[in-house]
Amino acid sequence: MLRTHTCGELRISDVNQEVVLCGWVQRIRDKGKLIWIDMRDRYGITQLVLEEGKNPQEIIEIARKLGREYVVMTKGKVIERESKNPNIPTGEIEIDVTEINIVNSSKLPPFTIEDDTDGGDELRMKYRYLDLRRNPVKENLIQRHKVGLEVRKYLDSQGFLEIETPFLIKSTPEGARDFVVPSRMNLNEFYALPQSPQTFKQLLMVSGFDRYFQIVKCFRDEDLRADRQPEFTQIDCEMSFVTQDDILETFESMTNYLFMTINGIELEKWPRITYADAMKYYGSDKPDIRFDMRFVELTDRVKNKGFVVFDNAEIIVGIAASGCAEYTRKQLDELTEFVKRPQIGMTGLIYVKYNQDGSIKSSVDKFFSETDIQQWLDAFGAQKGDLLLLLAGETNKTRKGLCELRLEMGKRLGLRNPEIFKPLWVIDFPLLEWDDETQRFYAMHHPFTSPKPEDIPLLDSDPKAVRANAYDMVFNGVEIGGGSIRIHNKALQQKMFSLLGFTPEEAQNQFGFLMNAFEYGAPPHGGIALGFDRLNAMFGGQDSIRDFIAFPKNNAGRDVMIDAPSTIAQEQLDELHLILKKPEKE
Repeated sequence: MLRTHTCGELRISDVNQEVVLCGWVQRIRDKGKLIWIDMRDRYGITQLVLEEGKNPQEIIEIARKLGREYVVMTKGKVIERESKNPNIPTGEIEIDVTEINIVNSSKLPPFTIEDDTDGGDELRMKYRYLDLRRNPVKENLIQRHKVGLEVRKYLDSQGFLEIETPFLIKSTPEGARDFVVPSRMNLNEFYALPQSPQTFKQLLMVSGFDRYFQIVKCFRDEDLRADRQPEFTQIDCEMSFVTQDDILETFESMTNYLFMTINGIELEKWPRITYADAMKYYGSDKPDIRFDMRFVELTDRVKNKGFVVFDNAEIIVGIAASGCAEYTRKQLDELTEFVKRPQIGMTGLIYVKYNQDGSIKSSVDKFFSETDIQQWLDAFGAQKGDLLLLLAGETNKTRKGLCELRLEMGKRLGLRNPEIFKPLWVIDFPLLEWDDETQRFYAMHHPFTSPKPEDIPLLDSDPKAVRANAYDMVFNGVEIGGGSIRIHNKALQQKMFSLLGFTPEEAQNQFGFLMNAFEYGAPPHGGIALGFDRLNAMFGGQDSIRDFIAFPKNNAGRDVMIDAPSTIAQEQLDELHLILKKPEKE
């Protein structure tokens, strides 16, 4: 080793040791007679000190040639610092330099490599190798490493085997768009990159590997946002001879273990809520339950009273914001404009103030008596000082709009504390969802999800009413992962494909390998996939997953550091027998 120690490990107990350190120059402070250099590696920072007349002049001259991010190797003696720095672990010592060598110089970095940098997102992504030197990003990747280790440790203790599955697979028409890979050796044929290892992990269950897991890369060619990347990592798991309860209990326990091990947090009991109740009371299949403000419907109480907004609405529903009766007209106008934004699309907002003195003031006083409105307050269980906020309109749109308003109020009232974690399971999702545009059903989870056993007869008579044996893990309004009990019977799987519009020939062509496997003793099985990137962002108290990925893509799906995707040579295109589409003329 070129070094005897790292820049983060020397302490007061090491005084008088002769050491060799290697690293990068963080900063230099030249006071004329004294020069201090902060030297950094991934373990920390150690201060070097040189003094005119004490250290050899040639070393002083080398030190004055240094710039930020120069790579240096230095020798010296550990001494006690006169002015100690309690903010860093090495703050009680410094190195009295006896030799310093420039291993490599550096251009001036395009942004400051400090915890609080002056670089914007695009600039930092272009020079990601520099951004990774900053403590916040570095600590995120160290945390990611630790989470991965603990996941493997826990699942190994529960009898799971980590088994790799292929990356070059068959393209399927369901779900998000596939990334496709042309095959040079098979003319006009393509592989796809896996959106998940779904069919392979089911085949592993048929093979008798009853507990499988993999921390695996997956790929989806879809629109991006802060918590999405075209390539992402998930903790993918499958189990045989289990019920839904077995799977929920296993991964609830694993997540509890991770929270305690990584963050020292003991989670409370995990509630379970059906999809139907999640939509009814929160307007979302991933509700944030760090605060209450559950929806209360007033439809039957307020329709046909002569107020046209209510009379023409499918649903009238609202929330009670505790202690907000003192909101000013300006604040109420802001909330009205919030729900009228194009992303939400409501036409207005109705409010009721239940003042501390017991008086009632609403925006619909001329349509409803105080007795009527008192009944609304009773329905909400409102207390003096509360503010009712009501929306009216088409059911799904109105619930979605009220969900956004509820989250906004939670934010304004400081109820969405990132240091508080409230998990829950959302269960009993619909098996199918109908698309009016294509006039067909789509699988809400995926085509291999089993219906609830008691709902199987409804597949013929009322497919929309069939509930899936599916579940999502939700934390603080974010879906961390989901899974289901799978179909393991060929006849039921064929029926599912038929409901999804597959002809028998299409089903056989796409998934015949799986249905054929079901004829050779397929056990009942189910599983789950947790977003590894999202899980790490949650542990780190952040919304975006980008800084928990070493080399992420931007919102356009580009890697601006290596400039990918990019064109390829004509020779490669010729080998693949691909002809590029010419851009259309304007």
